[in-house]
Amino acid sequence: MINSFFSKFTPKETKFFPILKEMSEVMLVASDLIIEFVQHSEHDSAAEYYRKIKEQEKKGDNLSNRVFDELNTTFITPFDREDINNLANRLDDVTDYINSCAKRILLYNPKNMPENAVVLARIIKEGAICIGKAVDELDVLKKNAVKIKQYCIELHDLENKADDIYEEFLLDLFEKEKDAIEMIKVKEIMYELEKATDAAEYVGKIIKTIIVKYA
Repeated sequence: MINSFFSKFTPKETKFFPILKEMSEVMLVASDLIIEFVQHSEHDSAAEYYRKIKEQEKKGDNLSNRVFDELNTTFITPFDREDINNLANRLDDVTDYINSCAKRILLYNPKNMPENAVVLARIIKEGAICIGKAVDELDVLKKNAVKIKQYCIELHDLENKADDIYEEFLLDLFEKEKDAIEMIKVKEIMYELEKATDAAEYVGKIIKTIIVKYA
């Protein structure tokens, strides 16, 4: 209780905000790349797209590790340590799913990429933009809580939209695709894209938790 009282008057480290912002920028770069990749998934260019996305995924991992290290050496944090750690991990998850999708495109070399893959990839980018805006406002949370909450609502809406598109894709796939191997390939690729939108929505849930505690 005493620690909680004195923490209100102790300067809090703000170094976490630039790292989280950098993580959101990594996610945005990866989302741009996956949009291009699903539109140009020819095997000749697949390795180069995967290399670029993997590079972003490694950056995200390094930044997530930096957050963890800083949490272990920082006395007073702007939010609960657990919330900061969870937020960093979930930001990293979005990039991880993008990377996982790219890896499957490279390995599976599908004959045709579903049209809905582009739609899902663009939803991921919309989510990345939304997350970037929310992260930008975290250091002034009390002033902009309403605006940040709206970003979280947008992330939820985007995830619902992605669910609908994924279900539509499945119905179309099972009705029209006769090649079982190709069916498995594209289904796994699309699943990773859909999971990226789930992870983006979860980022919004963590941010909403922070709003409840601190706004």
